[in-house]
Amino acid sequence: MKDRYPTKKIYVGNVAVGGDAPISVQSMTFSNTHDVSATVEQINRLHFAGADIVRVAVPTMEDALALKAIKERSSLPIVADIHFNYRLALEAAKWVDCIRFNPGNIGEKSRIKEIVKACKARNLPVRIGINAGSLENKFENRYGATAKGMVESALYNIKYLEDLDFTDIKISLKASDVDRTVEAYRMLRPLNNYPFHLGVTEAGTIFHATIKSAIGLGALLLDGIGDTMRVSITGELEEEIKVGKAILKDSGRAKDGVNIISCPTCGRIEANLVSAVAEVEKRLSHIKTPLDVSVMGCVVNAIGEAKHADVAIAYGKGSGLVMVQGEVVAKLEESKLVDRFVEEVEKMAKIKESN
Repeated sequence: MKDRYPTKKIYVGNVAVGGDAPISVQSMTFSNTHDVSATVEQINRLHFAGADIVRVAVPTMEDALALKAIKERSSLPIVADIHFNYRLALEAAKWVDCIRFNPGNIGEKSRIKEIVKACKARNLPVRIGINAGSLENKFENRYGATAKGMVESALYNIKYLEDLDFTDIKISLKASDVDRTVEAYRMLRPLNNYPFHLGVTEAGTIFHATIKSAIGLGALLLDGIGDTMRVSITGELEEEIKVGKAILKDSGRAKDGVNIISCPTCGRIEANLVSAVAEVEKRLSHIKTPLDVSVMGCVVNAIGEAKHADVAIAYGKGSGLVMVQGEVVAKLEESKLVDRFVEEVEKMAKIKESN
């Protein structure tokens, strides 16, 4: 895994993005934003799911005017998502923590100048949101809906903001397929030091979105690219956060919580491993200390994995071993293994937290 690319640190409300800040995970409400109660309810759901930032759609002036009341009740920093009508950004900028605009549909550059002016007045950052499906005509006509076209649009708009003496910028380069998305981010990354918001847009249902995002975002994170991210799922809000955090953890970019190592199902398994792993996952979900734990169904896999885990179960026929950092601490009948295992994991977490 490559070192994370050094980027400028900006702030979306009280959440740092870029620099040495943790990579943040965000999502977007799907309520009508002017329905204040429904929007706040969804923001609270995202907060409890572990989101760091929330984005809300602002397609009408009614939505923009509702942002004051939403912000007063929001538990998360708010990004206003602006398309087509720059006046919505001018109203939203009075209340929110960041403005995201799409230069492909916002219109003439004088409108962007007005957005920047409003953001400067409150020290708000701007996200330049480049989408392959809505590039400005001059870039699409020359390059098509390609990674090169996305990068050229981004460079042009970055330069325009810099010429306005504005540098509190983050950038996204999204396409609906993994290949163009990854190519665009990799192409742009060496050309500036602004933080990047990662995402594969319009990624589909939870199954397809999880796979596309794991491939695309995972590849970029391993390259050291990315400062904040969203997994775009046609589905429940909490799933976006769950998948995003899993990608961060499994790419090695976040050290948070329990990493469960369990063997695949096969003919050697000597216990009800599926049930055991599900119980372990549920009972250890409260632990935030980074730990590697292993649940192995036979001696073949257990020999190596259990030995190298912080805490492990090695199942045998009707019984098994509980191991802590390679040392056997108990040999028990199968029905008692998970209870002792959880006990040892909680004990190990407390030890690591106190060090």
